[in-house]
Amino acid sequence: VQLQASGGGLVQAGDSLRLSCAASGFTFSGYSVGWFRQAPGKERRFVAASQWSDISTDYADSVKGRFTISRDNAKNTVYLQIDSLKPEDTAVYYCAADFYKRLARTPSADYWGNGTQVTVSS
Repeated sequence: VQLQASGGGLVQAGDSLRLSCAASGFTFSGYSVGWFRQAPGKERRFVAASQWSDISTDYADSVKGRFTISRDNAKNTVYLQIDSLKPEDTAVYYCAADFYKRLARTPSADYWGNGTQVTVSS
């Protein structure tokens, strides 16, 4: 099982980014997938999830309305669209996956990808 995140970068406040996380080595449709982020000196925190059972989505309150998670099971990829970026969104963003269970808001997923850095300048 491998997860590879990409799409981060240095952007200005108000810009948009789309992060991607490509999965390999497993049947994507049976997994809950999501995103966490970790700012310097802070703990890893939940951002968004797409649950396997009903493809429902969950979001942290701090990102609702600006972040959108989506998945393409045919491409084994999960996306995170980030609009109206703010300096406080600066963090390393990690994708995560769990098999046949809901992705929890705690960073306890079984599978993790590499991080992709998002830096937002004011």
